[in-house]
Amino acid sequence: MNISRLELYHYPATRSARVKWVLHETVGDDFETIRVDLYGGDQYKPDFTALNPNHCVPLLKIEWADGGVTNMTESAAMVALFADAFPQAGLAPPAADMSPARADYLRMMHFAASPMDMMLWQVRCHEHLLATADSDQRTIDRCRQKFADEVEPQLLARLDASAFICGDAFTAADILVGHNVSWARAYGLCQHDAFRGYLSRLAKRPAFLKAFADAREFSVAPPAAAREARVFKV
Repeated sequence: MNISRLELYHYPATRSARVKWVLHETVGDDFETIRVDLYGGDQYKPDFTALNPNHCVPLLKIEWADGGVTNMTESAAMVALFADAFPQAGLAPPAADMSPARADYLRMMHFAASPMDMMLWQVRCHEHLLATADSDQRTIDRCRQKFADEVEPQLLARLDASAFICGDAFTAADILVGHNVSWARAYGLCQHDAFRGYLSRLAKRPAFLKAFADAREFSVAPPAAAREARVFKV
């Protein structure tokens, strides 16, 4: 491995848990976790925004064997990178193969990271992060309805056909989709028994248990005073 050190900037149960999960699946426990207190505003401090101007987690600091450093953002990109870089973990159809399995896997990776994530983030922002005066109920209703009417049926059809999102074998697509399903359930979406069963299967993986061992420390709602003071730049 041409990586000498990994540092994951993390907050429990957020998108950084996806990266924590894929790291446990691929490099075991061979990385450092640095907690960023999102509700305390650590993500806006100059030392952090110098590393990640998007003021969010995850941030993955990769120190390479040749002395170079990469400060990587975007959780889905990190998950995809490690899934491909560690083929022995069996998390992705081979990147060199132009195959139906690879095409479907990439489709679901991007589906989870783009439309699914966008709808859930809009619900979260308007229900819990934006000040009351800035929140838009129409946006909440529209994203909730679209997620329930369009996203959930697609996922249910897949879970009706197989144990995991891209077939009978677990892949990195389940890391992204699984996290989003858990996120959706926290907002009253994805309540079908099939989703509960799916998360139960994911929860049997040791890497999942390690990635979400701190999930109980997460609160869906930040302090009301911080919200109304417009602390969160979303």
